[in-house]
Amino acid sequence: WRADRPQKGRYREFYQCDADIAGTTSIISDIELAGIYFKVFKELKIPVVIKMNNRKILAGLAEICDVGNLSTISTAIDKIDKIGMHEVEKELYANGLVNAQVATIRQYLSIAGNNREKLDAAAPLFEGNKMGKSGIDEMNAFLAISDHDAYAKEFLQIDFTLARGLNYYTGVIYEVQATDVQIGSIGGGGRYDDLTGLFGLPNVPGVGISFGVDRIYDVMEELNLFPENIMKSTTVLFLNLGNDESKFSFYAMQNLRNIGVSCELFYDNAKLEKQFKYASRKNIRFAVIIGSREAEEKNCQIKDLHTGQQSTIPISELNTYFAKK
Repeated sequence: WRADRPQKGRYREFYQCDADIAGTTSIISDIELAGIYFKVFKELKIPVVIKMNNRKILAGLAEICDVGNLSTISTAIDKIDKIGMHEVEKELYANGLVNAQVATIRQYLSIAGNNREKLDAAAPLFEGNKMGKSGIDEMNAFLAISDHDAYAKEFLQIDFTLARGLNYYTGVIYEVQATDVQIGSIGGGGRYDDLTGLFGLPNVPGVGISFGVDRIYDVMEELNLFPENIMKSTTVLFLNLGNDESKFSFYAMQNLRNIGVSCELFYDNAKLEKQFKYASRKNIRFAVIIGSREAEEKNCQIKDLHTGQQSTIPISELNTYFAKK
């Protein structure tokens, strides 16, 4: 839940799907989670960029600038995509920073190039700063392993402006953005090695990511990525023509289910018009009709609701008929 004003992709009630690895500080864990992001969004056919940074780099920047509270600069830096560099500088000055400090942050934020070039350009800035250098080293180690995977070169993007608002992050941080839709991040996370200590369980390092389910749904809907048959849960509807007739239908329906055909018996002996409307609303293609005459003759009528074609076959041949469909 969140208390913000509702807007597109930002709802007061929202769903997340998380993946976490606990008990190790190995950078391989961080890489594995980036790989999960890549795999999921590739399967969903959502074009994304997976942005990443390291909180140690930001903490090192705060130390270089002699700013006691990291959030004093990270909160402003995180807004650069929305408000631009000029407004970020105004906010930094408003937070009490002076020209020399703002100039250092400006130098940091102006670093450009591909992932390797960015890390190489940032290294001199953190020369002599243990925290910042540790963050640079971790990112280099990340790339050294992940570069062997196609997703790293295509989707992973080091973004030194990325800060993430939650202060419990301690290392690599992620944010996933859909490239073809104007919406906020659809995933995010990072390393949180000290978090469990707040709850009386120290020394349990962890790293985790989350998927913004509501936003992913919005993106897929806007890009028309849902399969056409996503709402198709039933292939065959057995019409309900009365208590005695429905017994035959129920038996035939169970036989079809046993061979993997999704089917259902209409829940009530309602007018045929209502039953056909139900089938149309659920995009059910076939209707099977077993009335009193059909039950006596052990036949059934099959109607293709897409073409209107209707045929009569023995009930015993239903499985064979639909096994071919």
